[in-house]
Amino acid sequence: MGYQGEDTIFAVSTGVERAAIAVMRVSGKGSADLLVKLCGVLPPPRKAVLRRIWRQADVQDTLLDEALVLWFPGPKSYTGEDGFELHLHAGPAIIQAVAHALVDAGARPAEPGEFTRRAFTNGRMDLVEAEGIADLVAAETESQRRQALAQADGALSRVYEGWSERLKKLLAFQEALIDFPDEDLPPEVEEEIRSGIRQLIEQMQQHIADGQRGERIRRGVVFAITGPPNAGKSSLLNWLAERDAAIVSPIAGTTRDALEIVGSLAGIKVTFVDTAGLRETEDEIEAEGVRRALFHVKQADCVVQMFAAPDVPQSVFPGALVVGNKLDLADLPAEVEGVGVIPVSLKTGEGLDALRQILEQKVLALTASSTGMPLLTRARHSAGVQDACSSLEEALRQEWPEVRGEELRLAMRALGRLTGHVGVEELLDAIFGQFCIGK
Repeated sequence: MGYQGEDTIFAVSTGVERAAIAVMRVSGKGSADLLVKLCGVLPPPRKAVLRRIWRQADVQDTLLDEALVLWFPGPKSYTGEDGFELHLHAGPAIIQAVAHALVDAGARPAEPGEFTRRAFTNGRMDLVEAEGIADLVAAETESQRRQALAQADGALSRVYEGWSERLKKLLAFQEALIDFPDEDLPPEVEEEIRSGIRQLIEQMQQHIADGQRGERIRRGVVFAITGPPNAGKSSLLNWLAERDAAIVSPIAGTTRDALEIVGSLAGIKVTFVDTAGLRETEDEIEAEGVRRALFHVKQADCVVQMFAAPDVPQSVFPGALVVGNKLDLADLPAEVEGVGVIPVSLKTGEGLDALRQILEQKVLALTASSTGMPLLTRARHSAGVQDACSSLEEALRQEWPEVRGEELRLAMRALGRLTGHVGVEELLDAIFGQFCIGK
C-alpha cells in the first residue's frame, strides 16, 4: 500500500472566504477508524454518500453536521494513503466543532503542503509535478493555469525522465566498454555514445535558453514605466489600471517612489511599475526616487520609456518601447535613436488602443516557447538542467572511459534531483512549505 503517515492529519482544503460548503480533508493510517467514529460506518470507496457527523457516532453523542462523505482507501487516493473528505456546511462553528472532534479522535492539523508531500513520498507525483500543483493553486491568469496544469500533469517531468532514460542507455554502453575492453565490441559503439551525448547537450541547451519565459508566466511580466517628469507616466499607469492609482499633477517630481499595479494582458499576468521622473535634482528624497527608478529599469522584463512632445529624449534604454505623449499638442518624431515612437495622447485617448496591442504583442513575445518544449518555471529547474549539461560536456571531453562514465552518472543525478528521485531531502521543506494548509 506504500507509506502511511504515522499521524492522521486533517485540514480544510477550501478557501477562508464565506461559502456554502467547506471540504475537510483527512489522511493517514488511522483514517478508517476515525471515519467510523464520526459517522458509524465506512461508506463505499470513492462514492459520495450523505451521512450525519457525530462527535461519537457509536453513542450518537452531539450531532455536528449532515455532510457528504467520500472514503478513499489507499493507494488510490491523492496522498496514496487511506483518507476521506467531509463536505461540510461552511459555518465557522461547524468547522471548529468537527476539527475538535478530529483532534479528540487522535488526528492533528496538517502542516502547509503536508498532503502533497505525502503524495510525493508515496510516489503519486514527483517534485516537478508537485510544484505544478502549487502553481495551479496560485494561478491568477489563463496562461498560468495552462502552464501549471501541464506541469502538474507531468509535461516537464516527461522531458526530464526521457533524458534520464537516454542517459541510462548511454551509460550501459559506456559500462560495456569499461567492463569488456578485450571483447570485439562494434567500433561504432564509441561514436554512438558521443553522438548521444551531443544530442542531449543540444536539447538541454535549448531548454535552458528559453529566456525565462516560463518563469515570466508564473510570476508575471514586469514593465517599468520611466522617463522625465511630466511625461505622462502616472497618467499611463492610471489608464492601464482603469482607476486613479497614481497622483497626477503638473508639478514636476510628484512621484517619489515606485508604484505598482498588477493586471493582465493577452491572458498573462503583468505588473506595471510607475517610477520617479528621471532628472538631476538637489532634493534628497527625489534623488532617491530616481535611484530606485533606475533599479526598476534594470530589473524589468521590458521598459516603457515615455516622453512628452516636444521634449525628445537623447538616448533610449536597450530594448525599450518608446512612447511619445501629448500627440494632441505637438508633432512627434517617427523614431528616436533608431527606435520607432508609439504616438499617444493620454488626454484625448488617441493611440492608446494601438499601444495596448503593442504591449500585448510584447508580452506574448516574452512568454512564447520557441522550441515547442514545456517551459522552465523555476530557477531550480534551470540550475539542475545546467548541472546535467555541464557534466555531459565534461564527459564529451574525456578520453578515459571510466571518467566519462562517472560524468554520465553525475548528469543522471542532476536530473534525478529535479524530479526527486535522488538526493533531494534538503529541498523538500522549501518546496512543500510554499503550499497552503490542506494541500
